[in-house]
Amino acid sequence: MRRINPTNFKVATRGTSREINRQIALTLIRMNQPISRADLASIMKMRRGAVSLLVNELLAESLIFEGAKGDARRGRKPQFLYIDSRNRCVLAVDVRASRTYIMVTDLVGRQLLGISSFATEPDAAVFVVELSRRIKSILTEHQDLGTCQGIGIVVPGMVDTATFRVLNAPTLGWRDVDVKTPLAEATGFPVFIENSGKACALAQMWGGGQRNETHVENLAFVTVSDGVGVGIVMHGQVLRGRHDLAGEYGHIPLDLNGPRCACGATGCWETFVSNPATLARYFGRSLPEYRAEPPALSIDDLITRARQGDAKAVGALEATGRYLGYGLASIINSVDPHRLYIGGEITAAWDLIEPRVRAALSERALTKGALQTDIVTVSAEDYPRLRGAAALVASPAFAAPVVA
Repeated sequence: MRRINPTNFKVATRGTSREINRQIALTLIRMNQPISRADLASIMKMRRGAVSLLVNELLAESLIFEGAKGDARRGRKPQFLYIDSRNRCVLAVDVRASRTYIMVTDLVGRQLLGISSFATEPDAAVFVVELSRRIKSILTEHQDLGTCQGIGIVVPGMVDTATFRVLNAPTLGWRDVDVKTPLAEATGFPVFIENSGKACALAQMWGGGQRNETHVENLAFVTVSDGVGVGIVMHGQVLRGRHDLAGEYGHIPLDLNGPRCACGATGCWETFVSNPATLARYFGRSLPEYRAEPPALSIDDLITRARQGDAKAVGALEATGRYLGYGLASIINSVDPHRLYIGGEITAAWDLIEPRVRAALSERALTKGALQTDIVTVSAEDYPRLRGAAALVASPAFAAPVVA
């Protein structure tokens, strides 16, 4: 049951159901393309004539197009429908404390070019100049990509969804920073910015539920990298809270006497499970010491050493697994998601750390049902953060209208 907000609502009109059906049709075409009108009508459980009217509207607005005709046992051959991503692209940007990654996709999230990256500049103004230069270079060198529909950016911090200002990104050292305005002015494209954890949850909600995966309405996504980001989806909507702070589990303390976090507090969850935390543990150094002078060793290198029998590497990863399990228990106990996704480089070591994760979870889970929560890893090679950035631009076209 959802309470109607008496001061902020949209009254249903004669066109409301039609608008919702248009979005449903658009979403089903994206999920099942290529698809015929007849199959679309069957899935929607609507008359073919009514579905054809919806399809014709989407065709007139160039949101979809008709492709090749299929085979038919009898009668007219069906003409397949596709989302119209032709000559349109999206620039997805993943900003991390160490490096920034750029990916180009079409409107359904398919990667069009190889991923490029550059060292993240801590000065936001300098960062915007470098990012805009690289975006212009990509589009100039690949004019066959067509028109850029927008730039989606994910950052490891809190973002004001009304203004897209970065309110606080501790690992970047950004506080109340406007990246959107100067980047939009420099490139001429719309810019959308979101917290990395929330963007991953959005991408999973938008791109998940494909034919090979059961759709879920309530999920949590934990992304582990230079920090820890968490996104929560409840009843098909990303949970944000009054000040866009919902989901900041990375800054909930596991141990008040733990390492100093980039946010200024001590013992935050991310100081135990982030990539720098795992590497600092391996080298026997404090996290602040490691951040001040990081050795030339990546988390992927550490995982390789563990698989080669390096006992210290195994120990460092297993400790991360234990702390990861404690934090996951907090998420499960508080929001009780149907499924919990984990992304980041640490997933490459899932077979090594899963027993420790499960053991820690069993210590903290409040019920047997909580302990049995489905946990799914998302490979770093699937680029969930970049796909989340792309979804910021593309997904609104498929979102359901909110009534009342």
